Amino acid sequence: MSGADLPEIAAGVIKEALELGATDAECTIAEGEEFDANVRLRELETLKQARSRGAGIRVLIGKRTGSSHTSDLTREGIRTMVRSAIELAGVTTEDPHAGLPDVSELGSLPGDLALHCDDVATLDTAHKIELARRAEDASLRFDPRIVNSEGASFDSHLGRRVFANSRGFAGEYRSSYCSLMAVPVAQQGASMERDSWYSMSRSMRGLDSPEETGAMAARRAIRRLGSVKVGTCKVPVVFDPRMARSLVENIFEAVHGAAIYRHESFLDGKLGRKVASEKLTVVDDGTIPGLFGTSPFDDEGVPTRRTVVIENGVLKSYLLNTYAARKLGMRTTGNAARGLAGNAGIGHGNLFIGKGQTSPEQIIAGIQEGFYVVELMGFGVNIVTGDYSRGAAGMWIRGGEFAFPVSEITIAGNLERMLLDVEAVGSDLEFRSSAAAPTLLVSEMTVGGR
Repeated sequence: MSGADLPEIAAGVIKEALELGATDAECTIAEGEEFDANVRLRELETLKQARSRGAGIRVLIGKRTGSSHTSDLTREGIRTMVRSAIELAGVTTEDPHAGLPDVSELGSLPGDLALHCDDVATLDTAHKIELARRAEDASLRFDPRIVNSEGASFDSHLGRRVFANSRGFAGEYRSSYCSLMAVPVAQQGASMERDSWYSMSRSMRGLDSPEETGAMAARRAIRRLGSVKVGTCKVPVVFDPRMARSLVENIFEAVHGAAIYRHESFLDGKLGRKVASEKLTVVDDGTIPGLFGTSPFDDEGVPTRRTVVIENGVLKSYLLNTYAARKLGMRTTGNAARGLAGNAGIGHGNLFIGKGQTSPEQIIAGIQEGFYVVELMGFGVNIVTGDYSRGAAGMWIRGGEFAFPVSEITIAGNLERMLLDVEAVGSDLEFRSSAAAPTLLVSEMTVGGR
């Protein structure tokens, strides 16, 4: 069986599970190739290339489930995996909500979603290392105040995913991505600061040039030199796009189906109610070609789709897999996510805040005193209560422009209030991961310093 095609292996796994007594089964097979080159001070520091291949199965015997996985795709390895899952299902407790999606919910998006580009596979190792060197070199040469580097890296990934179940679904897709990152260190007198910048794309041609990447990283590090603390006050807070993305992830946690049915979210029970500023629209869309959260189907074989989560401030939908949907008496939103085995969890596709009409420059120009966040630290976010408190660094805004860098402070508030207090949404939405946001202005938060 080791030489068989992966869809054939998946079909064989399902067939064997049913023959051994499963009433339903689903199989995931994934293979991938990863590359990672790190340079520091223009010298190659680490180089890693790895390949992986594995299969996983989840079986149901009535309402009891069992799962197992293996990296051994020989006939014997597959047989051991299937028998192990069957044995586990035989001793687990029944769950009335367990089960595969209905046949009517299964399917796959048609057409090319631009998830795989051959140029990532054909790039040779020497050139990948050289791209990382060029990015770091560009940051080191940018300004005499760039005195050191934590390095630069080039990463790439090639993957293939196959999924099949006992209700007639079978599908597969390939994916690729590559990324380039630089992390320079700036110094001026006793002040030393670091920052970073990166570019990420499904294809080599979609990456920013190494020179652009390195220069942007250096520019960000230099502007943080001479950082000071500020006194505790309540002021408008502007999240740059990278930090605004963290708020998108907080929103995801709050609309996660499991958090809702466990009553562990401040958005529980608020469908159809105003939960944010009318300027705020949040969308989960796994169908946008070429983006990092796109796929033709989720990890239960349900087609991915566009789901409006918050529309002009009104909560429209939670994000659900089949299990959460059944617990809540709803329908799956095509957001099942899992590794090789186990019950499906919930993930997002391309989750983003829709862009506004105001440029970042205009947002900053309208603030007399405020804080512009470029880095967040710690995990002080409570999704149950909405309480929010995180370490931060960035730029102080005075008279509509950046006045001086700020570090070693905290910003605090409550997510429920913060969403309602979004006063402006920037026009600078850009996808650098599966979660994205433009510049966001929250009208007031507590900034805690000296």
